[in-house]
Amino acid sequence: MITTELNVDEIVRRHSGWTVQWHEGPTPSQPGLPWTAIEQNHRMNFELWHEEDLARRDDLGAERVRQAKRVIDRCNQSRNDAIEQIDTWLLAQLPPAAGSPQHSETPGMIIDRLSILSLKRYHMRLEAERVSASEEHRQKCRLRCAILEEQARDLQRCVDNLLAELRGGTRHFKLYRQLKMYNDASLNPQLYGGPPKA
Repeated sequence: MITTELNVDEIVRRHSGWTVQWHEGPTPSQPGLPWTAIEQNHRMNFELWHEEDLARRDDLGAERVRQAKRVIDRCNQSRNDAIEQIDTWLLAQLPPAAGSPQHSETPGMIIDRLSILSLKRYHMRLEAERVSASEEHRQKCRLRCAILEEQARDLQRCVDNLLAELRGGTRHFKLYRQLKMYNDASLNPQLYGGPPKA
């Protein structure tokens, strides 16, 4: 049985709260699973958002872009690790129901998408209110805010439905390891000395 800890409304609320807080400064980490993993996933998406912005600036020089790429790689790995931790925790709560249909996307993957949507909503609201922008720009961003709000509600309903099906034993999911190759010096030919000979 899933504990009452994993509540999708609470996940969305914390995503929004963390986003606001982290723009002001660091906060203490959340204790205990699944919240440590949910927070880590969101923290990595938060860092990725800002490093991706920096990586697109032409005025910072090639070295800063290279550093951003390293941070992006590290954050992506940690982000995927956190998704797997969420799903591992859930599978311990809910062993797969024999004979039930398999869901292609795991709850951890959907929570990751909710995290990214939270960041999009926050930054689009900033643009919708930016006084240095034109009214046309602000209006366009207000319309985009409405679209993002609808997408977030839809996605939240999807993960709510999936969790209900998992609880009821009418659906299951599998934990799929990401098995990233580009960060592993034993698997990336550019890191271990060139492509393998045929």
